[in-house]
Amino acid sequence: MKSKILLIYTGGTIGMNRNPQTGALEPFDFEHLLSRVPELEQFQTEIATYQFQPPIDSSDMSPDRWCQLAHVIADHYDEYDGFVVLHGTDTMAYTASALSFMLQNLTKPVIFTGSQLPIGQLRTDGKENLITSIELAAAKRQDGTAMVPEVGIYFNGHLLRGNRTTKQSADEFNAFESFNYPHLADAGVTISYHRELIHQPDFHRPMTPQFQLDHNVIIFSLFPGIREDLIRHIIATPNLRAIVMRTFGSGNAPQSPWLLHALREATRRGKVVVNISQCLQGRVEMGRYDTGYQLQEVGVVSGRDSTVEAAVTKLMYLNARYDSADMVRRMMNQSLCGEITI
Repeated sequence: MKSKILLIYTGGTIGMNRNPQTGALEPFDFEHLLSRVPELEQFQTEIATYQFQPPIDSSDMSPDRWCQLAHVIADHYDEYDGFVVLHGTDTMAYTASALSFMLQNLTKPVIFTGSQLPIGQLRTDGKENLITSIELAAAKRQDGTAMVPEVGIYFNGHLLRGNRTTKQSADEFNAFESFNYPHLADAGVTISYHRELIHQPDFHRPMTPQFQLDHNVIIFSLFPGIREDLIRHIIATPNLRAIVMRTFGSGNAPQSPWLLHALREATRRGKVVVNISQCLQGRVEMGRYDTGYQLQEVGVVSGRDSTVEAAVTKLMYLNARYDSADMVRRMMNQSLCGEITI
């Protein structure tokens, strides 16, 4: 029996044409995109399509768009064996992270991909990314369950867990990497699946989508010379519910009394402050140095080895589910879908 895949085009470079007058890249109709990849006709897979109208530049991606995408997948969930989402690269890791939380107990593949060059250009990376993503989304185990029942990003020969992934290059075809988690699969002459690393849901339970997100969240990075008045201004924002604070090394911050006092005041007022390292690789260990231990003492929560993208979207998801800041803090230290190492 043929697998059925829904190919969802949200926008992005993969579906662009170059305007001959301006030289700028502009989106073109999805059917033209498919006509550039005649190899799709060789698949022993039924491929249906869904197009966002108008296509979205990934810089304009938003929580409302994530909810729209989650609705598309949830509404067609029983009709298809897997989903491939074509998306711009700039915010792909944010969208993949958000969807991993919004589609709880996902039992089918949702594979994000795109390209660094438009699919109509001679040296495009889009064709291979698209073709392999469809193959990944259609792949099944011997028992008929999905080979990759989770949200992933496929790019340049590698399948990565979506909520572990960060864009690492604006120019190279190897645009993405998951620095704190191994690849789920590597595609060469054959596709090598690393089954022990792939998330295994309960296939007997239904997928349960959540379509609400609370984006009263902000990200800020510490740096030498950061100003007290600016930090206090951010923390005092009336509707702010959560802060992703990017610290040094393994979760360290300046030992300035004003900073610790401001963070203590924020947590006392019910704001959730999550500590994420500015390093691409490694994890926050607030008990390792005194500077990190003091953050823990004032109520800052460890983000462990989370990416910034996963931390901010997880907070949006949890804040929409729970009114209690203590519950959000507790859930931030739990792995909901493989986003952190416990």
